[in-house]
Amino acid sequence: MSQQIFIVHGGEAHETYEDYLVFLRNYKINLDKVKFGGWKDNLQKTLEEAYEVIYPRMENQHNAKYSEWKIFFELFFPYFRDEIILIGNSLGSIFLAKYLSENDFPVKIKAVFLIAAPYDDKDRSDIDYTLGDFILPDSLDNFSKQVEKIFLYHSADDPVVPFVDLEKYAQKLPSAERVVFKDKGHFNLREFPEFVEKLKSIE
Repeated sequence: MSQQIFIVHGGEAHETYEDYLVFLRNYKINLDKVKFGGWKDNLQKTLEEAYEVIYPRMENQHNAKYSEWKIFFELFFPYFRDEIILIGNSLGSIFLAKYLSENDFPVKIKAVFLIAAPYDDKDRSDIDYTLGDFILPDSLDNFSKQVEKIFLYHSADDPVVPFVDLEKYAQKLPSAERVVFKDKGHFNLREFPEFVEKLKSIE
């Protein structure tokens, strides 16, 4: 049976609806990204038949609410199999970290990847975003208990999520493996061969 992978993409959260409208008015369209996609869009083709990649569009991606994403995420539970691999990118990473810290997952998890994961947004001058209701609990212990293999991916030159957030996760998830890059930015890549090879190596 194929190895199941579920991906939660990134997004934007806003404190108010007016903030969301301001964001929309100033949003910059990237035609290349829309036409050609990125490494997450092409992961199924890259991994071929040995893997089953599930990559849905989470609800209201540009005005994301944790409470809404949680409901949508749980709709997939009847289709999940034991030994699933979960991948979170940017806001999707903090979503997975929050969900697994506050809830018990219905099947056994083989591994979780948190890629460019934001940690918090309170009293910080080094970020220009809000996480809305994507706020982590004080303890991530329930996350650790449910997942044997946790990988934290971050790039030192990430222009969105500061590199210091990697260390914050590492302190809360001491058994996690840190994978650090110097030049991947916010991982908005056409291809990500290093990640594909890591996925293939997980037993």
